[in-house]
Amino acid sequence: MKKINLFVSFILLVNYCLAAKVDTVNVFSQAMQKNIKTVIIQPEVKAAGATATLYLLHGYSGNYKNWVDNASHIKQLVDQYGYTVVCPDGGFGSWYWDIEGDQNFQYETFVSKELVDYVESNYPVLKDRKRRGITGLSMGGHGALYLAIKHPDVFSAAGSTAGGVDIRPFPDNWDMANRLGTYRENAQKWNEHTIMELTHLIAPKSLDLFIDCGTGDFFYGVNEELHRKLTYLNIPHHYLTLPGKHDWDYWRKSIVYQMAFFDSIFSNNR
Repeated sequence: MKKINLFVSFILLVNYCLAAKVDTVNVFSQAMQKNIKTVIIQPEVKAAGATATLYLLHGYSGNYKNWVDNASHIKQLVDQYGYTVVCPDGGFGSWYWDIEGDQNFQYETFVSKELVDYVESNYPVLKDRKRRGITGLSMGGHGALYLAIKHPDVFSAAGSTAGGVDIRPFPDNWDMANRLGTYRENAQKWNEHTIMELTHLIAPKSLDLFIDCGTGDFFYGVNEELHRKLTYLNIPHHYLTLPGKHDWDYWRKSIVYQMAFFDSIFSNNR
């Protein structure tokens, strides 16, 4: 634990004099017919030309401000690595799915299509899947992997921190039954909406993956199972476990490793 704290302190010390630009914008979703608040963090010191983009998703009951409010060093990390970070509002319990027949829950379309189009039309970012990544925490970790697997033409790299990567062990939690119906009566639909049953869609060498979880997290077990399954299927991925629970004490640390991973991917794809 001491090594992690020292690492975060070092990052903050190196970057204390920089100040990333933080915008809060309304992005209109045609699919949902409403504005979605989104935080966009741009590096103060940009490399020549446009930047890569990391889409960073919040968890259940969270909102677009969670990352900048609870992990303020993310601004220093943006300056250090020189890529843009986009934090959309994912609604309350959306799990970043499109729900057929419910106009209020079309977050797959919003994040993977409408938001990407908005960002790339209004900010100096690269319009190239090799320079787009997506990650998030908890529900957002699930959402990031789900969207990247479903839309390999949009994202080249995906991450998850403390993600609910298999929803089936939690059939009564976090509004999932409100979106999908009960697991008991709609098992196939749940299978189609959980990461654990989508791994067959990952084409060889199509997606760089980084998954982490705290060893005291209630999602630790499902992350261990996903790691074992990806290993068994010979799907390359980075997997990290650290001491920690399902809380911001852990996520403030894990975002340092997540953003370093995406920097390495973006740098290799230049």
